[in-house]
Amino acid sequence: MLQEIAEQPLALEKTIGAEAEKYRALKKRLAEREISFVMIVARGSSDNASLFGRYLIEISCGIPVSLCAPSVFTLYGAKVDLSNALVVGVSQSGEGTDINTVLEAAKASGALTLAITNEADSSMAKIADEVMLIHAGREKSVAATKTYSGQMVHFYMLAEALGGRPLPYHQIPSSVEAALKLEAQISELVGCYQDMTRCVVMGRGLNYGNSYELSLKLMETCYVVAERFSSADFFHGPLAIIEQAFPAILFGPPGPTKKGTLELLAKLSELKATTMAITSDDEIAAAASVALRLPGDIDEFLTPIPYIVPGQLFAAHLAKAKGIDADAPRSLSKVTKTL
Repeated sequence: MLQEIAEQPLALEKTIGAEAEKYRALKKRLAEREISFVMIVARGSSDNASLFGRYLIEISCGIPVSLCAPSVFTLYGAKVDLSNALVVGVSQSGEGTDINTVLEAAKASGALTLAITNEADSSMAKIADEVMLIHAGREKSVAATKTYSGQMVHFYMLAEALGGRPLPYHQIPSSVEAALKLEAQISELVGCYQDMTRCVVMGRGLNYGNSYELSLKLMETCYVVAERFSSADFFHGPLAIIEQAFPAILFGPPGPTKKGTLELLAKLSELKATTMAITSDDEIAAAASVALRLPGDIDEFLTPIPYIVPGQLFAAHLAKAKGIDADAPRSLSKVTKTL
């Protein structure tokens, strides 16, 4: 897992470089169709990356995006009109049975289908009209890291192809390099969390998907019960679980979500919670009990990929401190097939 976390800058560079021309061609194809709606279908970490994609596309393109509930198709056999939709399947392996079932149904209803996968010869790649590849190499650890960030960078390119404003996502690999330099701090920090059995993870907006992804990493690699929330939703009830020394992890970028993050940190401090902020903002870093501080010149729109890297490192080192093999968590396998 640690090796694959460290491979992310190169994997991201390869993915951007290798797929750029395909997205230019896709942009022309999309312009020829009346795409009024995007539906994304995924599970697990891929679904968390898709949650980021939803925010990015809706904000930058103004196109409504739905995160598909596969059971609507696989269990209930619903016939959904997707004739003006772009349906995007996201899967590391490309072998998720339910994801592929939805793609087949979407094609039958007239949708344009797109696959984002790490496996060029997968079943998903054979089904979709368009195939975009993550150039991460084989991912051996059960916990997805480099394929998660690879999926996220695809959403930057897809948003641009859908007419969103161009973003300098070519800068992301260097920001990830900077995030990797936090590993020494994180390896020392995990000793304070070695006995942690529960926590909350919070984010909002473009980093909301990261709150889901970090909580998943903590559950699958460290066996920690990690609840995830929007930092806004947390005030609507879940705040009641906070007591002295309760661990709370927050993604705190600059931008529109900053004010709410500072208000939440102030309330958590009042309740004597132990807070950890993953941030590139000075005020947010100062308000938290502990800060994993990234360089402060990262645009909010470019923070989600570099921000998840300290979270990945935290989960991997915490698992090691707990004596757990993060590469082979109990009861789990790399490819999960559900229907």
